[in-house]
Amino acid sequence: MFWRYRTIARQPRQVDLVNDNIRASRVLLIHDGKQEEMSTRDAQSKADDMGQDLVLVQANAQPPVAKIMDWGKAKFEAQKRQKEQRKNQKVIQVKEVRMSPVIDSGDFETRKKAAIKFLSKGNKVKLNLRFRGRMITHQDIGREVLERMANELDDIAKVEQRAKMDGRQMFLVLAPKKG
Repeated sequence: MFWRYRTIARQPRQVDLVNDNIRASRVLLIHDGKQEEMSTRDAQSKADDMGQDLVLVQANAQPPVAKIMDWGKAKFEAQKRQKEQRKNQKVIQVKEVRMSPVIDSGDFETRKKAAIKFLSKGNKVKLNLRFRGRMITHQDIGREVLERMANELDDIAKVEQRAKMDGRQMFLVLAPKKG
């Protein structure tokens, strides 16, 4: 029987520079507003006596800077802060509305309603106009369609990027107005 083994490239796990993972021989210990340089072993025994952890806060300094603190509690609070920051973040998406240079008024109104819906939700809208066949020779008609849509949405959106050609497509980006 033939076995295939795949080696999975693993990223090295980041080891917290706490207690026994500190490899420096001497550290600058900051505790109770005092700074003193001592061996790592002495600093570790001091932290153990207090029932706390020795945490390396600046590993690149000479000598490395360490503090005595409750590492589990500090790590938990840092995770809590990160979770709050992620919760307060708003992700802005770019929604695309496709049109044609020979769009009819009914289709135009439908695309306009879709763009209004996207903008009211706080998303950006990319108006994409695709030229087919010989339509490419009349880019001015396509530009007029995009400008007309931008003018009709002027009260709720501002033009973030003017009409621009990209191959056989012309696009314009609208962003919602604040307020």
